[in-house]
Amino acid sequence: MMLHVLAQETSERFVAFNGDSVEVVSTLPDASVGFSIYSPPFSHLFIYSDSERDMGNVRSDSEFFEQYGYLLRQLHRVTKPGRLTAVHCSDLPRTKATHGEVGIYDMPGDIIRAHIANGWTYHSRICIWKDPVVEMQRTKALGLLYKQLQKDSTRSRQGMPDYVLVFRKTPEDEKTADKVGQDANLFPVHQWQEWASPVWMDIQQTNVLNVRAAREDKDEKHLCPLQLDLIERAIRLWSNPGDTVLSPFMGIGSEGYGALRCGRRFIGIELKASYFTQAVRNLKQTEDEAAGGDLFTIAAE
Repeated sequence: MMLHVLAQETSERFVAFNGDSVEVVSTLPDASVGFSIYSPPFSHLFIYSDSERDMGNVRSDSEFFEQYGYLLRQLHRVTKPGRLTAVHCSDLPRTKATHGEVGIYDMPGDIIRAHIANGWTYHSRICIWKDPVVEMQRTKALGLLYKQLQKDSTRSRQGMPDYVLVFRKTPEDEKTADKVGQDANLFPVHQWQEWASPVWMDIQQTNVLNVRAAREDKDEKHLCPLQLDLIERAIRLWSNPGDTVLSPFMGIGSEGYGALRCGRRFIGIELKASYFTQAVRNLKQTEDEAAGGDLFTIAAE
């Protein structure tokens, strides 16, 4: 298969591709990935580039999920039996100007249905608490304004949290499942009791790689970076040291940052050249700072 990769950076502990996620994942070996975590393009809410390969560059939600399905099938193939994938997402606002009504689009629901349709088992959902005051100040959403509450509270709504949706590649025989075991000395019961909560109240909304990595004004900021504490928590919970962690939408490298810090290896794919360049810079710096790790190389064929 001729792989359309614009650039590639390979080191001892990570490999980063500047290219199409579906194409790159389709070349990875079967059952080679221990865990994947990412935030997908929010349908056509943000247009990251004018490339026809950009999954966010679509005309409708249905067109997005048609393209997304190709990736989900490949992710299922490359994931080890019994292992998980985690998708960071949120509900999306509907506006009168764009959609003909003011309301909320249940994108998480469509993501769940898309995974089930492509072989995954719906495993878990985590609600990530977000401050509604910050959302109101950032978006000026009518439903969050205090003056709207006084005017007509039937138009008032709650803030929109983030979600982490978790899906499992269920093996035909559970005896073949690739397991993740936690050391009680490193993972005490009180920590599990906190992380078992369906609502994670303690994720720091500003703990993102944009803040830590963008030291120059000219550095481009990723629009929707994942929180670093969320990433590292998920990687620690659902993968083994030395596992390969995959992000098909790498952005500026947040998932790779977490994977390397947790002693995992990383495969990242990013279509936008400027994000890819910044991600490689971030990954190299993190690799230099992280101790240990196994040699890992993977080449496009």
